[in-house]
Amino acid sequence: MSWIEALILGLVQGLTEYLPISSSGHLAIGSALFGVNGEDNLAFTVAVHVATVLSTIVILWREIVWIFQDLFKGKWNEGTRYAVNILISMIPVAIVGFFFKDQVEAIFGSGLTVVGCCLLVTAALLAFSFFAKPRQREKISPLHAFVIGIAQAVAVLPGISRSGSTIATGLLLGNKKETLAQFSFLMVIPPILGEALLDVKDIVVDGADALGGNLSLGVLAVGFVAAFLAGCAACKWMINIVRRGKLIWFAAYCAVVGLAVLIFS
Repeated sequence: MSWIEALILGLVQGLTEYLPISSSGHLAIGSALFGVNGEDNLAFTVAVHVATVLSTIVILWREIVWIFQDLFKGKWNEGTRYAVNILISMIPVAIVGFFFKDQVEAIFGSGLTVVGCCLLVTAALLAFSFFAKPRQREKISPLHAFVIGIAQAVAVLPGISRSGSTIATGLLLGNKKETLAQFSFLMVIPPILGEALLDVKDIVVDGADALGGNLSLGVLAVGFVAAFLAGCAACKWMINIVRRGKLIWFAAYCAVVGLAVLIFS
């Protein structure tokens, strides 16, 4: 992998992790276009995913500090309730990770047809959430957190947008859009960090084989910085987009890209 390819794939990961257009789907498309199998390169995948998590922490650091301050008070309060909802939302994706990891990895290696179909599913979900007008609720309940967590678990499929599916599901449940983007981005931090730790363990066990063919530390750094900077910009942008309710444009984009992938794959 060259540094230019790492730069492009890092930018793609950083932007599409937060925009509701599927980072895994776009990485698969980009890898196919450039002849670079970035998803199979474990070290690169870990680097760009950790970079996007760090961008979330940088942008939403005030909310994270507020949660921990309330937790350390040792009593039930808003921050504690928020943390409990995040833990509940992690249950479905943890089940998928522990019991269906091999099946998910097999899907990732099955070609771009799956990506095209899943992008069309993302488009339909975003469009439906845009036109649906459920009664608005002030707070995300534990039940809704679990259902949104199911949406996050389904989004392990390449082409199903994690942010798109979780935010759209929350909107369909009637949760206020002002709080959904923030919750959607915070709830993904523990699963991604947990997955990264498991991947780091694999790198330590497998040694140089996990780094890929010609991957250097410089290339790894380029991908990391690109994903981090793009993630910071996309995170702030997406929060504003959700507040304004403009997800329909991303539905159109996913529909066009999904159809193009199905036609040309």
